[in-house]
Amino acid sequence: MSNKPVHDSCLSPLAFHVLREHGTERPFSSPLNDEKRSGNFFCAGCNHPLYTSQTKYESGSGWPSFWEPLPGAIVTRTDSSHGMIRTEVLCAQCNGHLGHVFEDGPEPTGQRYCMNGAALTFKPD
Repeated sequence: MSNKPVHDSCLSPLAFHVLREHGTERPFSSPLNDEKRSGNFFCAGCNHPLYTSQTKYESGSGWPSFWEPLPGAIVTRTDSSHGMIRTEVLCAQCNGHLGHVFEDGPEPTGQRYCMNGAALTFKPD
């Protein structure tokens, strides 16, 4: 996959809402939540590699979850929307909203990168 940006008009309405308007998909609605094959997950907005299937796990949250991103894949910032303080996860290449990271994940990192499936694409090995 190339890292060539995807034109916003090519995104589905849900992907546009999540990536560009910082929206959230309904829990348990993404087919990527159940993806079990070996491969890599990319930003749906720019094809930037984000996560490997080796760090994906079932968190029970209803969104694809990972315990570690690929090096240099993401950036974070404080999100104080919805009356709470959270850490927002953005694509390091296009700044698309991916989801949030929480401190209740598995070892070895203890992190739960809770991502919107609509913000991701998957390419099997």
